[in-house]
Amino acid sequence: MTQLRISHVEPNYIQQVWPDVKEYIDIALKRGKSANISPDYNLDHVQSYLTKGEWLLVVAADENKNIRGCATVSFSNYPMSRIAFVTAIGGRWISKKQEFEKFKKLLQAHGATKIQGLGRDSIVRLWKRHNFESVNTLVEVDI
Repeated sequence: MTQLRISHVEPNYIQQVWPDVKEYIDIALKRGKSANISPDYNLDHVQSYLTKGEWLLVVAADENKNIRGCATVSFSNYPMSRIAFVTAIGGRWISKKQEFEKFKKLLQAHGATKIQGLGRDSIVRLWKRHNFESVNTLVEVDI
């Protein structure tokens, strides 16, 4: 596969690309679910956050403009950093160093100083290739 173009989709165009990214996001959400934990959002919520501009849709497209993967990202501002939090990611595009560097630059262009995300063990191993470190362990309970 040739190098992929990494870009974001403006909220006004989410509906046009939704058929091409929906499956990637749906698979990511299903794989991310634990049998014992109820998810915080579903596919419809993701679409809503994207169309309202609350989250960012990043796509990886080949030379023919076919989407090969995507990520959804939320942002949180803290006193000393702006976190780009990957809420869903699908496709095989992020495994290559070149594509990951483009992804980082795109998030930096949106003000991010750090990238964070939750992931199952296989994703954590993959992202360690890109210098991610496990920082904390998230625990939760429904109340």
